[in-house]
Amino acid sequence: MKTTLLKYLFLGSMIIGLGSCKKDETQTVSTVTPAGALTASATTVNLVQVNGPLPALTLSFPQATVTGYQTPVTAALQFGLKGSNFKTPIEVAVTTTSYTPTVSELNTMLLAQGLPVGTSGELEVRLRSGAAANAMTYSNVVSVTGTPYLASAWIYLPGAYQNWTPATADSLVSLTSNKIYTGVILFPAGSLGFKMTPAKTWDVAYGDAGSGKFSTTGGDFNALTSGLKWITFNLNDNSYKIEDFKGWAVIGDATPTGWEGDTDLKYINDGKGSWKGTVNLKVGELKFREDKKWDNNYGLKDGAFTNVDAGNIKVTAAGSYTITFTPLFIIESGIKKYSGGSYSIVKN
Repeated sequence: MKTTLLKYLFLGSMIIGLGSCKKDETQTVSTVTPAGALTASATTVNLVQVNGPLPALTLSFPQATVTGYQTPVTAALQFGLKGSNFKTPIEVAVTTTSYTPTVSELNTMLLAQGLPVGTSGELEVRLRSGAAANAMTYSNVVSVTGTPYLASAWIYLPGAYQNWTPATADSLVSLTSNKIYTGVILFPAGSLGFKMTPAKTWDVAYGDAGSGKFSTTGGDFNALTSGLKWITFNLNDNSYKIEDFKGWAVIGDATPTGWEGDTDLKYINDGKGSWKGTVNLKVGELKFREDKKWDNNYGLKDGAFTNVDAGNIKVTAAGSYTITFTPLFIIESGIKKYSGGSYSIVKN
């Protein structure tokens, strides 16, 4: 009996020994090359509306390679305005080793990133690629300079604020003709109703259909409260929004109301983000400020127009002037931050 037991113990130890000597299984891993060098066929592009369907430039980059286990790799080009650090980039998925946007597409990207019409700016581009969201790599950044043009369409808002006259109604603009129209309208107290028309006639008119929608059978839209309103009409889904908006004005002893009051400027709904007004000025000084407060204001410092520690702008001759003001800004974490701008004060 003892001999039999010893035999079983010996056989068991042999089996365990053989199992422990079994060769480890070969593991296959996947290695993905990082995003390669990105190049552009041009660093400055001439954006002209008539050339909209034509190629603007070509962006080229190597294709990612995978060794070992074959895992899917995704790649996209990211476009962002210089200085935005790609916080809200426009992404274009790519499956080849080049991408050629048209003049119209590049123009739309510049406008979508907040660059005003007619203003030169730099669009930064980089390649993002990887096999997983937590394993993305990025290429070098290339810059493309261009000046966006106005590729726009308009709708009109006749209402009580202008005596319900379509021929003189203010407009909303769609910069890229994407059927989303925006603009600023000033509604005086007691004149809050309006309609929307695709032309300056009453042939077709849209009204409030309830729940943020509009239709040809809807009633009058209502701004609810007086003041400046940022209005959005989306003809893709027949929706609209009305939001409060902060205005800009001139203030100073050169203006009709002095330093104690603001002379409002009118927002121009042409996509350039400009404010304009005809003002009778006196010899003296003035500044531009937002929302009748000093939180955001512009003037001159060492001869440069700025919103940082700015001084006053001198007016050396009295008379009627056309004043135009265009503040520049970026959006960071949902907050509008002003940086730079331009102005003109021209005697009529």
